[in-house]
Amino acid sequence: MHTHTRAHRVTALATAALLAAVALAGCDGATKDDATGDSGGATPSRAPSAPATAAPGPTALPAALTSQRPDWKKCAAPEGGKAPGGSWRCATVQVPLDYRKPDGDTIGIALIKRRATSTRERIGSLLFNFGGPGGSGVGTLPLAAGDYGRLNSRYDLVSFDPRGVAASEGVECRGDGETEASLKRVDLTPDTPAEEAAFMKDGAEIGAACEKNSGKVLPFLTTTNTARDMDLIRQVLGDQKLYYFGMSYGTELGGTYAHLFPGHVGRGVLDAVVDPTADTVGHARNQAEGFQRALGNYLEDRGEDLEAGSARIARLLAKLDKNPLPTDSGRMLSESLAVIGIVTPLYSQSDWPLLTQALDEAEDNGTGNTLLALADSYNDRDENGHYGTMAQSQRAISCADSSARPTVDDARALLPEFRKLSPVFGAFLAWDTAGWCANWPVTGEHDTPEASAPGAAPILVIGTTGDPATPYEGAPRMADELGKDVGVLLTNKGEGHGSYGNGTCVTARTDSYFLDGKVPADGSTCSS
Repeated sequence: MHTHTRAHRVTALATAALLAAVALAGCDGATKDDATGDSGGATPSRAPSAPATAAPGPTALPAALTSQRPDWKKCAAPEGGKAPGGSWRCATVQVPLDYRKPDGDTIGIALIKRRATSTRERIGSLLFNFGGPGGSGVGTLPLAAGDYGRLNSRYDLVSFDPRGVAASEGVECRGDGETEASLKRVDLTPDTPAEEAAFMKDGAEIGAACEKNSGKVLPFLTTTNTARDMDLIRQVLGDQKLYYFGMSYGTELGGTYAHLFPGHVGRGVLDAVVDPTADTVGHARNQAEGFQRALGNYLEDRGEDLEAGSARIARLLAKLDKNPLPTDSGRMLSESLAVIGIVTPLYSQSDWPLLTQALDEAEDNGTGNTLLALADSYNDRDENGHYGTMAQSQRAISCADSSARPTVDDARALLPEFRKLSPVFGAFLAWDTAGWCANWPVTGEHDTPEASAPGAAPILVIGTTGDPATPYEGAPRMADELGKDVGVLLTNKGEGHGSYGNGTCVTARTDSYFLDGKVPADGSTCSS
């Protein structure tokens, strides 16, 4: 589990109902959107292998790409799922696989949109990225759109599957059986040389499988290339400026876009901010502090001392390391799955009762049903044992971005510090630094992303004080990186991963900014 950029909107929806996955709607059908229906774009083609190095800056693109007119049609239902009804329309636009070769091979990027309800007052398109990396915007936007009714009055709501995700050349590595077997046999907090070897071997095998099945696109799945895709999407949608709402990993993507295209920034909001100054180990360190802080807030809410409560949960995990708990499904709850199950409800305060239920069940009844259901929700596993591909896309994008490749020795050296930061999550996050991109077949692009955007229009940066996955400290750092008169910091005093829709203050200020251009004063505060 590489948690620092998990799609917060997906998680909130999934844990609320203990769902296993967000449906990923395909784009197909026969009915055109009357206002914008027109076919266009190049034919998808297979791409050659290429190095990971990305184009150094904005690239002039051929008219065949910039003049595309999306062929908006009814969205097709995903396998075993239901298509979004009503006014949702889907299309595919072609983008260069390699922006250093803009006349070369292309790949298709899946889009979804719902038109603004007020045509006369329409501002433009509002493009969403809900996080990940690896989250499907095509699947998520229809589920989350109820939160954005006011914005939909003057904006077309638009989202997309980023390159390497779902319907946009989605990365495929392992099947359901291989994924299930890996979760059973691999200890994500190895305690012996044999467990360490198995842990690293599993990471190498995932990399090899991804290369075998998706190797031709892996070098090009960087956030900088996705930001370039967004600028092409902006042009294809007919917008002079980009109006953008990024959450979780979507804030890193938004900062990257602003750096590459500062003159194209219209109005932008970054909510649940990824720290742009942190490298791989820095993100893990931030999360150890963030999840422990959220756990402390949860324990305080139920009247329990932080130190005593953390020690109690750590003892439970130590027991599970030796003796997994049974569940009604016949599957066993391991220590690794239990950690994931505990992390999941910390993303939203409304899910804290599920954590209480899960811990009480495990400690008092000796069964792991609720913790396993929470872990399945996070791992994108449905009741039939089918796993989604979000985690595979997330790994591919993260490893194409980051040049860090920590070793077993590096991870082991972090353990004392990380266990002190968090007796519950520290060991897991320390080992995660080594397991994620070990032996990855593509060289990463950078240590940390670049977000400086001198000359860009103001960008609203929202940080929540109790955010576990992207701790608050990342928000002021992002505002500083964007630059003076660009990054505008809004602090939300509250809990959970992301703030829009959770409190009237943040929602009202965000809506006022998007709809009326009213920028809050830098350093403003809300309480959710």
